[in-house]
Amino acid sequence: MTIINITQLKAGASGTVSSIHGGHGVTNRLDSMGIRPGMKVTKLSAQFMRGPVIIKVGSTQVAIGYGMAKKVLVEVE
Repeated sequence: MTIINITQLKAGASGTVSSIHGGHGVTNRLDSMGIRPGMKVTKLSAQFMRGPVIIKVGSTQVAIGYGMAKKVLVEVE
């Protein structure tokens, strides 16, 4: 298993959130969107360069900023 951040996932790829490297503000904001350790996420798309990253958590699609996405580490097979 490999651990990478969400920005490194290819579009359409899935992984399980292993950890979030950020302060309380980032952790709480992601938690309110359903992105927390143990959750399976699928990267749907990313804008060219450093735009927002669209991910699917459960049946919900959320867009998070590039900087925030870099702080979410996922485990992929």
